[in-house]
Amino acid sequence: MNRRPLPIGIEFYKDMINKPYYYVDKTLLIKELQEKGGKVNVFTRPRRFGKTLTLQMLRTFFEQEIGRDGKVADNSRYFEGMKITEAGEAYTALMGRYPVISLSLKSAKQPSFAMAYACLRETIAKEFHRHSYLLRSEGIAKADKKKFEELMGRSAEQEDYATSLAFLSACLGAYHGEKVIILIDEYDVPLENSHFRGFYDEMIDFIRSLFESALKTNECLEFAVVTGCLRISKESIFTGLNNLKVISILDENFAEYFGFTQAEVKAMLDYYGIGAREEEVRRWYDGYLFGDTEVYNPWSVIYYVSDIIEHNTEFPKPYWLNTSSNSIVRELIDHADDTVKTEVENLIAGGTVEKPIHEEITYGEIHKNQDNLWNFLFFTGYLKAVSRRFKVNALYLTLEIPNEEIRYIYQSTIREWFDERKKDHDATPFLEGMRTGDCEKIEDFINGQLLGSISYYDSAENFFHGYLFGLLGGIGGYRINSNREHGNGRPDLVLEPHHPRMPAMIIEIKCAKKFGQMEAKCDEALAQIEEQNYAAKLLDEGYQNIYKYGFCFCKKICMVKFVRNHSDGPVHGLR
Repeated sequence: MNRRPLPIGIEFYKDMINKPYYYVDKTLLIKELQEKGGKVNVFTRPRRFGKTLTLQMLRTFFEQEIGRDGKVADNSRYFEGMKITEAGEAYTALMGRYPVISLSLKSAKQPSFAMAYACLRETIAKEFHRHSYLLRSEGIAKADKKKFEELMGRSAEQEDYATSLAFLSACLGAYHGEKVIILIDEYDVPLENSHFRGFYDEMIDFIRSLFESALKTNECLEFAVVTGCLRISKESIFTGLNNLKVISILDENFAEYFGFTQAEVKAMLDYYGIGAREEEVRRWYDGYLFGDTEVYNPWSVIYYVSDIIEHNTEFPKPYWLNTSSNSIVRELIDHADDTVKTEVENLIAGGTVEKPIHEEITYGEIHKNQDNLWNFLFFTGYLKAVSRRFKVNALYLTLEIPNEEIRYIYQSTIREWFDERKKDHDATPFLEGMRTGDCEKIEDFINGQLLGSISYYDSAENFFHGYLFGLLGGIGGYRINSNREHGNGRPDLVLEPHHPRMPAMIIEIKCAKKFGQMEAKCDEALAQIEEQNYAAKLLDEGYQNIYKYGFCFCKKICMVKFVRNHSDGPVHGLR
């Protein structure tokens, strides 16, 4: 059976239909925009939830597109068999009716305002070039044509670019005899980037001017659709814009048009013959709630299905992990106090936190209080609401991590943060303790690191195994073996010195669920070293001085026991 290819990385609607790729039909958004939409509709959704493709679909449907030959393009074939064609003449009559301005701001991620502004100027200039047929019109004044050419040629002043969308609207309205639809994708990307790069005030001044002229005082505007991850405060960008309608992930309206619903995912899995994996897909990529509608991450679902049917993997992967810097999670972790650390640990363990939600915030307010960071995490898809209540005129949401993919992102971010913190600590006391069998010195160093960390690794021996392996990498004069065969088994770590007079080391790691079990677990680790005869290979190679360590971890506490195997016999270390 020949199946349609999956749309990996496809953002243009025409490309989606021309191939044709597998397309999850979202065209009824057109109908709902006409019935429920406002003059300016701001959709806030997490990244990679189909915002760009959806705006491209709207552009293809509504635009009276002028080709290079000056003729009006017929785009009706792109909607044959789509749900919107069944909605009735009232909606299909709108196809190809309006001039459209389509702009994406997602490429404005430069390290300085000058570079970011130049990128935005380039984006605006390209949209002018797309409408360069206006220069052939007798209905456009000579002075306006000159200004149009300057904007298209990237030579206009900054203040002209700040009002350029309003100017282009007037030109298009004069030519087509219809008001203009404006589509702006990823409007908050320049703001997020400028916040983290340090030029937020300059950027917000430019974006505010651009939006006000295009969306507030624009007599030629039919309606606008603006997308982004966050709802940025009206006072910062949409000042005085009374015709604004924000549709956030808290709203039920339009909930099914960004992301995949349960029924859409099931249909896709069945189409590609992997319906038996439905539960696995649900655990990893479901869990988002837009209003009361259950939504899957479409980016991850598409990549997962592609990898499975191409036999690239047998297991789910965190496909969303590398789609951005995950800087919001890192901000939370970097600024976490003891309370926040405990809350993050509880979330990763499957628990919940309750936080007040403020929809209208700015990037400039991100560090005003810790609640703002929780808000950013919620609206950008790193948390989901499981219940809500009003308390003292404020909305409080009970939040949890939506799925295994996002849990992995928290874990990997914490792991990177923890690895960086390790580098800031002088491990000399730990290494000296290992060389001398000083269990107290070893414990003090490890406990000091773990108590200041955010943990997700309770009872995870593999984490502590990697942690000790990393610390011991700084011990000179040794080669480290991990899980290599020694005696009758595989000890966790073995350190073989380059010189036979130096002590060799054998380390066995255990985890306990309760603090009272730790000493017994240390004894169990030491007994395992003896019973499995882990020292045999070292003795055979001529090492006579062998240190045996039993490590036990419980939550953020470490206990160490030590036995030295010397040519004169075993010596038990004191704790």
